[in-house]
Amino acid sequence: MKYPVNEIFETIQGEGSMTGIPSIFIRLQGCPVGCSWCDTKHTWEVKPELQVDVSQIISVSNESENWAQMTSQDLLAQVLKYQARHIVITGGEPCLYDLTELTQVLHDAGCTTQIETSGTFEVKTHADTYVTVSPKVNMKGGYQILTSALNRADEIKHPVATEQHIDDLNALLAKREENRKISICLQPISQKKRATELAIQTCIKNNWRLSVQMHKYLAID
Repeated sequence: MKYPVNEIFETIQGEGSMTGIPSIFIRLQGCPVGCSWCDTKHTWEVKPELQVDVSQIISVSNESENWAQMTSQDLLAQVLKYQARHIVITGGEPCLYDLTELTQVLHDAGCTTQIETSGTFEVKTHADTYVTVSPKVNMKGGYQILTSALNRADEIKHPVATEQHIDDLNALLAKREENRKISICLQPISQKKRATELAIQTCIKNNWRLSVQMHKYLAID
């Protein structure tokens, strides 16, 4: 299995229940969902003419559309050069790809894995991978949130700006067929004051968790 990789870098996880954990991010190229507020729009298209050597995407954070083709073993070799052993696979939309082999290789090497997905594609990953679903409802791409993705989620991290977003989340939670308890995190869109106040009030009301995108407040990758 080969994956189109936009960048690999080591940092601190800044969102959701895993906030504060040293992590290696593997960002995959490609996403058709089309979120208007997306802060990684440079990962949307996999353009053949922008394929580059792996050396050009390692620890690079310049919002480039470049990508390199890497196997699971290629990625493991890069991961082992860093200190962190928690691996976050993001995008783009990582679930465009079957992540079973990659996450298996990483777990076999003693790593933990996490994926961050919109929930619009089937989640194919190691059984012990921590799955964060950040549901993107009524986006430009027209994709629906899959019940199977909601059922697989260990965490639902929902972007919030208006009351409608809260209603959308409650509707999604009602679709879940699994009874196991998961973490629900509300994340204010673009850290706007109104969105933050709404998220705080809703978290207190429902005993949910606030996700504040710590890395943006600290101005780190």
